[in-house]
Amino acid sequence: MSTTKLIYLVFISVLCFSSCKKEDYPEFQTWVPYDETGLIEANADKESQRLRYKLIQSKVSDRNDILNTIIPQLEGFSKERYLELSPLIMDQDIETLQNHISEDLFSYKELTQWYLYRIAQFESNRDLALNAIISINPFVAEQAEKLDAETPSKTHPVYGMPIILKDNINTKNMATTAGAVALLNNETENDAEIVKNLKSFGGLVLGKANLSEWANFLCAGCPNGYSAIGGQTLNPYGPREFDTGGSSSGSAVAVAANYAVAAVGSETSGSILSPSSQQSAVGLKPTIGILSQDGIVPISGTLDTPGPITKNLQDNSIVFSAMASAKSKISPSKVPWEIEIIKNLKGVRLGAYKAYSQDSLYQNAIDDLKTLGAEIIEIDPEPMDFEGFTELLSGDMKIDLEKYLTLYASDEVEIKTAYDVMKFNLKDSTVRIPYGQARFEGIEDLDLTEDELVDIRTKLLLAGIDYFEKPMQTHNLDAIISINNYNAGQAAAAKYPALTVPMGYTSEGEPEGLTFITKPYQESDVYSYAKLYEAASKQRKSPELYLN
Repeated sequence: MSTTKLIYLVFISVLCFSSCKKEDYPEFQTWVPYDETGLIEANADKESQRLRYKLIQSKVSDRNDILNTIIPQLEGFSKERYLELSPLIMDQDIETLQNHISEDLFSYKELTQWYLYRIAQFESNRDLALNAIISINPFVAEQAEKLDAETPSKTHPVYGMPIILKDNINTKNMATTAGAVALLNNETENDAEIVKNLKSFGGLVLGKANLSEWANFLCAGCPNGYSAIGGQTLNPYGPREFDTGGSSSGSAVAVAANYAVAAVGSETSGSILSPSSQQSAVGLKPTIGILSQDGIVPISGTLDTPGPITKNLQDNSIVFSAMASAKSKISPSKVPWEIEIIKNLKGVRLGAYKAYSQDSLYQNAIDDLKTLGAEIIEIDPEPMDFEGFTELLSGDMKIDLEKYLTLYASDEVEIKTAYDVMKFNLKDSTVRIPYGQARFEGIEDLDLTEDELVDIRTKLLLAGIDYFEKPMQTHNLDAIISINNYNAGQAAAAKYPALTVPMGYTSEGEPEGLTFITKPYQESDVYSYAKLYEAASKQRKSPELYLN
């Protein structure tokens, strides 16, 4: 637990002993670690290696730290008020929430408390806990109350909206761990650039989300959504049955389970698209450079970008615009929060993969797009040559992680390089790296000159652009539609934006996403196309286990 949080909790505890009554605060079950042997054994024969868990609960963190940070912020909030507000908040979009607040149906503080209560309710329940949250902002209810006291002309709809950040994004007063024990006490002095931007519009940081440790660049073939700090994130549509996707697993799960209005993830190659589609959420991997990488634990400065994860497209564009800044390569005016409304898709030409034609949900989506007026052109592009992709990530992380640790890490963090991380983990491999650290070993084993790394960057960029440009130019396409993160690697190499939208559910109930990929800086166009599809298909539904 951070020093700041500890001081806060001690202060609240003393205050309560002297002036607060027990009935002023809702009660939750104290978290007691349980024997998970049976659950792990039940998953041992799963067809997917990513569902063969070695552990579910974190051996490093105490779940009660989260509960003890939430409870002092729920003074005066009750289960009855939670249930009363649920129809007004559950699954509602930002515009609706703002309207309810304008009508005095609840305040920003109560909105925040509703989410805090919900997190405590589910994450203290052994049978329903999703391990989606690593930490909670100990001051968020107080910050929301201050927004209630102000009477500003709201310049942006993100004002007062509680948002969860992936725990590789620097946030003042909270540790930024990337899920790793080596960064357990990494409480940075300043917010990441995108966090500053969100806060400048009145956005609230509710907490930090679990993730695939080191943004999925630690172990090879291990379960998505696992970190030593957070434990194993679970998919609310099928806990222990469906993959969460990675690495922004906790961010997408938090959105699906209604733990926050929205969340922020980060992507190098599929880390927003994968968990968003697996949790029936809307996820945007924007053009590289529109959103700042400053203050985010990196994999690759060449390919990394943060991005919003939400329940619907309008909210996604709102959070996206609030994250952007004047430092981006395009004017902030090019990142509006209002999606341009178009009547239909007449004249819009979309490329559809022949290889995915047997997927019934994909075929249904194509039919919906045709009904909206889109021209669908079947494409079968030649496979892209990914030679050097792993070397690029390893080479970049070796450089960029050291830079992050030098510029941002707190004094309590002793590691300085990727090699230091590897040595640190080996001191207690059972707790720190139960699935190994093959990718960190690959970083250390890499023998690559700076010129060779530059050559790989150029080669992959050209190969990615060529992969999309050939069919796009041949057929005069406005965008290409894919499934989930199936073509995230090509989009990453090309630095093309990609937006995934709920496409429906398999016969087993597993979510799938329809993913739009287009040329750089064309986010506004795909938002418009996807919004029409979203309205026509109405595919998203909340996970049934988490409706109360």
